Formats: sequence, structure tokens, C-alpha cells
Amino acid sequence: MVVVMERNSTQAQIEAVNARLGNLGFHAQLIRGIKRIVIGAVGDCPTNDLHALQQMPGVEKIIPIMKPYKLVSRECKHDNTVINVRGINIGSSNVTVIAGPCAVENRQQLITAARQVKAAGGHIIRGGAFKPRTSPYSFQGLEEEGLKILREASLETGLPVVTEVIDEASLEMALDYVDIVQIGARNMQNFRLLKAVGQIDKPVLLKRGMSATIEEWLMAAEYIMSGGNGQVILCERGIRTFETATRNTLDLSAVPLVKRLSHLPVIVDPSHGTGDRGLVQPMSLAAVAAGADGLIVEMHPEPAKALSDGPQSLTPGELEQVMIQLAMLTPVLGRQLSLGHVSRESAWKGVRL
Repeated sequence: MVVVMERNSTQAQIEAVNARLGNLGFHAQLIRGIKRIVIGAVGDCPTNDLHALQQMPGVEKIIPIMKPYKLVSRECKHDNTVINVRGINIGSSNVTVIAGPCAVENRQQLITAARQVKAAGGHIIRGGAFKPRTSPYSFQGLEEEGLKILREASLETGLPVVTEVIDEASLEMALDYVDIVQIGARNMQNFRLLKAVGQIDKPVLLKRGMSATIEEWLMAAEYIMSGGNGQVILCERGIRTFETATRNTLDLSAVPLVKRLSHLPVIVDPSHGTGDRGLVQPMSLAAVAAGADGLIVEMHPEPAKALSDGPQSLTPGELEQVMIQLAMLTPVLGRQLSLGHVSRESAWKGVRL
């Protein structure tokens, strides 16, 4: 349920309600909205105790939540959650673009890619230090050395960085180096890992599992939020279907649906969603048109030489074109896209429609 506090409720009243919920056996979490402060409470409550709770000073009303995901639900928090990552807002009217190579291969490759992401107007750098691969013989990542290179790239460009963690050990290692931790599709239902990231004070980018339903995806986010970490970014990255022409089937209908069901920001990964760099640009535009709060795309300085996911990685020039076309689209949708130092006038000059 959600306990909605009155607009003029005092801190003492909020603490008293929170304490009462704890005594009743509820797991309670304070959620501050734009206009209201609410307390999300998960547990069972006898009718008499519920009535007494509703009579407490500062309580406006109590709303039961029928969905299995409580804290994630739009019923719990009406306002959109906006996650700030070193001055970059994810979940607001701005469109955020995360870009970079699938894997950190060496220092030169990643530093070059980071500079190219910034030059194109990107906002956050991505790069894998730990690479869970289908084949045990494929490149598995540089681990802590890769994390150090990511941190160096962040310090040079001023851009935040995100990387995937695959277990509790890699999570502990990554916390000192990155700004956002990513839970990949294969680990979406790794409940021990979800509980672990629920205890950290960093944003978590949660990718949808390859065969996960919307409800299963949102329940995975509930694991994180129930641990106390409300900084969850949902990522649609394509699901496995009968279609073989693309790597996955990018489910763009999930974007407006999830934004209706949940207050959390939703971004889209058109690179893994299609597996084809020629489809990344049109699906990026379609994702933003569908209401996505941002994109995470793969870009490599030399895709033909990439150690992983070369066929779906954009070239630096292709990333720049995506950014330019997004800059043209977003005003039509009432959204905004910052291109960094790239002027809107110069962006319009080189555009290819």
C-alpha cells in the first residue's frame, strides 16, 4: 500500500508514521514526489491497524496497490523518477544517449572511443570490463584493468561511465570506478545480485531478460528498490522470438506500456535489439518517438576490428548522424537533446535524411 502524507505534514509526523509501519511489520520506504511525500509499505495489515494508521496526524489517505510490483508501480509514485548522474538527468524531458564499445579492449581503443562519444554529443560512456559470453572461448573482458581505463576515460572527457557487473565480486570491484552499474539480460533474475545492487548508492541500469515478460522485468526492479536503492533505469534490449532475421526482436511497445505502469525511466538498446548497425539509427529514432528517456548504443572506433559485437557497432561518423537526427526529432516531440559543444546550426548542415 501507499500512505499519502498531507502537503503540510511535518517531519515528526512522517517519522511517526514510518515507525508505526515498522512496528506493524511493514517494509517501508519514503518516496518524495514533486507535490507529495508518500510512504510505500509492503506487508499485510489487519483492518483495525489500518484504520488506526489512517487516523494518524499528517496522513491524508491510504491507497492499496494491487500489482505485485509495489515500489516500482505508478500507483506508488505518480511523478516520473528522474535520476541524476553527475549533472545528467535520466527520466526528464531530456533524451540521454549512452555510447561506446561493447568491451574495453585496451587503453587506446577506449580513450579514443570516449573522445569520439563526447565529440558526437553523447552524454555517458559505456564499455564492458566483464563480458559474460555465450562461448567460453570468446573475449571475456579486462576486468579491473578495464575498470581503470573506464575511469581514466571519464576523468579525461568529463563524461560519466557505465559498465556491466556479473556477480557480487565484480560489483564490489566496480563501485570504485564507475557511475552506473549495469545488470545484463542474463542476470536480470540473478536475485542475489539484484539484492546486492539494492544496497548500493549508485544508479542501476537493469536490462530486460531475453525471454522475460514485462511483469518479470518489473519484479526484478522491485528486488532492487525493496533493498533501498530507488535509482533504477529500465532498459529494453530486445527479446528472443521466432524471428531470425535480427539478433532479437526489439519490443518498442514495451516503452509506453512500462512508462504507464511504472514511474522509473526507460531507455532502449537498439544495438543488441537488432544486431545490425544499419538498423540502429531508425530504431533509435523510433524508440525516442515511442517515449524512451534515452538510448544505449554500441560505437567502436573500428567496428571491423572489434573483439565483440562488431556487426552491430556504429562507426564514429554513424553515431554523429544518429545524434544529429535525434536533435531534429526531439523538438517535434516536445523533448530536448543536448549535443554538448556541437552547435545546432552545424548539426543541421551535415544531416542526411
